[in-house]
Order: sequence, then structure tokens, then C-alpha cells
Amino acid sequence: MKKLALSLCAATVMTISGCASFADMAGADSATLNAQSAQSFAKMTQEARSKNQLDTSSSTYKRINAVFLRLKPYADQMNQTGQRFDWQLAVLKSDTVNAYVAPGGKVVFYTGIVNKLNLTNDEIAAIMGHEMTHALEEHAKSKIGAQALTNLAIGIGKSYAGDSIGSLGSAAIDLGSQVGVGLPYSRNLESRADYGGLMLMAKAGYNPNSAITLWEKMARNDGASGSSFLSTHPSNEQRINDMRKNLPAALAVYNRR
Repeated sequence: MKKLALSLCAATVMTISGCASFADMAGADSATLNAQSAQSFAKMTQEARSKNQLDTSSSTYKRINAVFLRLKPYADQMNQTGQRFDWQLAVLKSDTVNAYVAPGGKVVFYTGIVNKLNLTNDEIAAIMGHEMTHALEEHAKSKIGAQALTNLAIGIGKSYAGDSIGSLGSAAIDLGSQVGVGLPYSRNLESRADYGGLMLMAKAGYNPNSAITLWEKMARNDGASGSSFLSTHPSNEQRINDMRKNLPAALAVYNRR
């Protein structure tokens, strides 16, 4: 039944926005999702702060935040959702290799993804741009729209977020699951986020070649303990090859700066 429902979505509308329209019908319109996300994000940051797990001062935080602030105005320029994003960043103290975004521009990074992979600032920008694109193209909404066809709608189980982040508290799990951001995106949505992320980082002056080195590091880290990012953003040779094909367009934007 689930396969039939998803096939109906694809056959009926043939576009990402089509599945998003099902989300609107299910009561998951953009404004509602963004407001829901903001509430969950506030709860998550408050809980993380109370447990001394919210990083606001380390050198890792400062690097992530600097990239976030540099990309934000370009992300605003790319926003065609009809909703103003209140971009916010939370950096969580955890060895978990993870990062994700919630609707409306709520970005979450775990220190482990930077420290364990020894990321450069440009590689941080590759992740940031990728996640921002997920939000800008409302990919969580598209996932929810597809699920609405199978009566799942917004009632997504916490199990999708993965037990490796359980130590950070229920609010972090909620933010990563209840609005769809914890679910694996389809290959099509991942490809769109890869391309949009390349363009976004290039516009902000980060070398798009670093997206390749990032995913090569991810591939080497595949299967390592504490890697939640790869469960929702699988790294493979095809993904890297696709990004190499898009590099000339991104480099043209980067070199025009």
C-alpha cells in the first residue's frame, strides 16, 4: 500500500512541489511547519543549554557560526518559499557525526562532524549549503506530503532520528524527526540539495571543490560508530561523480567573485 501511495504521488504530480501540495492538504503548510520547527528548535536549545551540551564558545562553534553567517544572506536571496526564514544555528557538543536542518532555517550541527572528520571551513560550508538547500526547497515538506498519502503525515516516530543522539535529550530527537528532517531524503532531493549547496557555497566565496573532498571523507567514514549523518545522507561514488559534473557551473560562480 505504501509503495502504491508513493507511486500515485509520483505519477499524479511528477514534481517535488506536487508532494508538497499533499502536505498542505494534510495541514502541513509552510507557515505551520516553520512555526512548529521554531518551537521545537527553541525547546531543543533550551534543553541542550540546561545539560551544558549547547556549544556557544568553542573554536569549533566559532568556525561553524562564521560559515553560517557568511552563507545566510545568500540563502535569503535564494528563498522562493514565500515565507521569510528566521535562520538560527545550534551547535551541540557531541562526538556524533551529524548535521541537519529543520523547516524555516533551523540548522543543527554536532561538533563531532567537524572534529572527527577534520573539516576545513570550505568543507563545513559544503555541509551548511547542502542543509540550507534542503530547507529552502522545503524537502521536509515534500517528504511529509508523500507520507500523508499513507496516513503518516506529521506523525513520524522518533526511531527515525537514530538512538545515537538519545543522550542529548528528547527535544533533539523531536526536532530531528517530527517535521521530517530526520528521515532519509529521496535520491532526487539529495541531488537537488547537492547542486543547490554547491551554488550557495560558491556564491559565498567558498571553493566548491571542497564538496568533493567532504564526501570523500564521508565515504572513508562510512560505517564508523557515531555517524548518524550517513544514515540520512549516504555517500557513494555516484554521488561524488554527479557533483563533479556540476563543478564547472559552481566554479564559474565562484570565479566571478
